This record gives sequence, C-alpha cells and structure tokens, in this order.
Amino acid sequence: MFFQSAHYSPEIAVLLARHGGGQRPLPLVRASPSTALSLPAKLELFPGALSPRAALAGLHLYLNDWDGAHELAQAIESPEGRYWHAIVHRMEPDASNAGYWFRSLGAHPVFGALWREARAIGSMHNVALAPGTAWDPLGFIGLCGEAAARPGSALERAAREVQLVEWQLLFDYCARAGRRSVEA
Repeated sequence: MFFQSAHYSPEIAVLLARHGGGQRPLPLVRASPSTALSLPAKLELFPGALSPRAALAGLHLYLNDWDGAHELAQAIESPEGRYWHAIVHRMEPDASNAGYWFRSLGAHPVFGALWREARAIGSMHNVALAPGTAWDPLGFIGLCGEAAARPGSALERAAREVQLVEWQLLFDYCARAGRRSVEA
C-alpha cells in the first residue's frame, strides 16, 4: 500500500501508529459526540508540506475529532480546505452541504488515483463504486448514505475502504514534503 505513516514527521508517525497507522477505515457517519483532542496545533508538524493547516484538518478527522476537523477546514481558503470541508459534511451526514463544498472544489489532483482505487475496491467486493471514467464525489455522497443504511454489508465495507483511500490520498497530498504522491 502506498500510505505509510513513516513518510511524515516523527510526531505524526507516532500519533498515526497509535491509531491504526493511517490504515483504519473511518466511519461513514461521524460518531457523536466528537472526540475531544489535545492535539498540538503546531503547523511545524508538517515541515515543507503543501498545506499544513489542511493536513492538520485531515489528522483531526482521522482521529475522530469531527468538530476540530470542521473548524480547521472551514477556515482554509484553498481546494484542500474545501475538500476536507466536503468530507466532514458527508460524514455529518449533510449531503446537501457536502455537495455544495464538492461542487465548489471542482476537480482535485487526487481524483484520478481515487477513481482507480475505488474501481479496484468495488471489484473486490462485487459492488459498483466508481462508474464512468472519472471520480464522482457527488455520486459517492449518495453511495455513502446508502452504505451507512446497510451496516455490515459488502457495500458498507467497500465504501469505508474507499473513504479511507480518499483520506490517505488527500492527507498525503497535503502533508508530504517534496514530491506529491497521488499514485495509489
């Protein structure tokens, strides 16, 4: 798998290692209430990153701090901030608000790799997750809603796996120094 917590600062690698190493699928619908974190808001945790604040929003989301992720994402005026903002609203779940943010985002560099991975995951679970020729974030909102209504199903497992790959790709895009890895 392309995602390895060792690719990030030692503090981030240790934090991710304590919580599944960045390999733990996130819930399709946020847990309530949000986990309160005493996560340092130091942007220095992401030296040379494309978007340290967006990476921090993604880290909050991975650690089940939906409120912290939302607060950070809504204050970031960039495609990455809009993307995290869309994801947190998809998990809320608030399909309309998530759709608004995905429409304002437009295409993102991680979409190609995400579409390929979603197709592969769908094939493994025998469910259609990524029809067409490009990633459809609006379609995935609806699919997540359907999957959440069918706990334990192949659709739910597959949707959670795709959501994890989405998190990994976007977090990596925001957090990594130097080259941007969007190949899965």
